Amino acid sequence: MGLRDVLAGWPLVRQLTGTDGLGRGAAARSGRTDAARPRTADADTVTASVCPFCAVGCGQKVWSRDGKVTHVEGDPDSPISRGRLCPKGSSTLSLVTSPSRVTTVRHRRPYGTEWEDLDLDTAVDMIVDRVLDTRRRTWQDTDDQGRYLRRTMGIASLGGATLDNEENYLMKKLYTAMGAIQIENQARI
Repeated sequence: MGLRDVLAGWPLVRQLTGTDGLGRGAAARSGRTDAARPRTADADTVTASVCPFCAVGCGQKVWSRDGKVTHVEGDPDSPISRGRLCPKGSSTLSLVTSPSRVTTVRHRRPYGTEWEDLDLDTAVDMIVDRVLDTRRRTWQDTDDQGRYLRRTMGIASLGGATLDNEENYLMKKLYTAMGAIQIENQARI
């Protein structure tokens, strides 16, 4: 490869000697540019989602291949964000794919100093036991004057900012069925 071939490969030389004087077309391209492919080209599924970071509820599109997330970007069909994401929302891919992401149920026993992994069934059973015990211990059937209360003040719910109205509706139904009356949410979408 001679000097002429090396110089012809430089974008500035192509810009000055070719037909692309502004350097916005062929002069700016390279073999590496031509070989580049969109990160979304290999995805086998695209899922509509909502950013998990704040109460705004920006729409996201999540691309996956073989069950693994490969790319996340703003959803242009979202009336809230119209395809835009803030820096935190733009980092969703690293949140999902980080090697330090906890993907198991972690539990530290009372007065314990170490975390242990639990299988999901054991964790759910522990939660159910605690909810039923709390409901049993704090149940108020009537007040001092004999009026029916049928409630517990030992259980409360605060729905998260990224839950939509439908999810909060289901939570309201669940907690009301358990007898809880302290139920609030932060639904914004």
